[in-house]
Amino acid sequence: MNYSISKFIDNELDLDEKIGFVERVHQDRNFKNESVELLNMEKMIRADVVDRIPALKMKIKKKRFPSVFRSMGLWVPAAAAVLIAFFVLYHPRQLPTNSHRFVIYRPDVNTAEIAGTFTDWRRIPLNQIGASGYWDITISLPDGEHRFTYILDGEKSFADPTVAARELDDFGGQNSIISVESKT
Repeated sequence: MNYSISKFIDNELDLDEKIGFVERVHQDRNFKNESVELLNMEKMIRADVVDRIPALKMKIKKKRFPSVFRSMGLWVPAAAAVLIAFFVLYHPRQLPTNSHRFVIYRPDVNTAEIAGTFTDWRRIPLNQIGASGYWDITISLPDGEHRFTYILDGEKSFADPTVAARELDDFGGQNSIISVESKT
């Protein structure tokens, strides 16, 4: 699979790269066919699982509910919805987060970025530490398992050499896996 097709599907191309992608689709029939095939597979992956929501039918026996409750109609559910919205909006549950520093030594590259489950796979640039060859960033991460990779010079995926846990990604590369727990 061509890496640029995946980047196109995931909307990870800049405008110049998108122009080059469209030009290549028009010039190379095999590339066009592979692109369309992968787009159709992505469409199937993103398709809704449920075709329709089944109707809920309830029978209420009038004898069990006095007329006071029947006359309340939608007021009770509406009041409940307002209370729930109040507690959700004004009392948000905060997930514990931990500052995690990511560092790599790559003096041979001009740019370094990180992308992972904690960024929704969007790229975030790393900071170059002077002329030392080191790149770093500190990110607040919630508790749990996180997958990530570094992207060097805008295109080459690079697993963290200091993290032993890894998995293959969908593009023939590797993602590093870290587990984060709050320190109590």
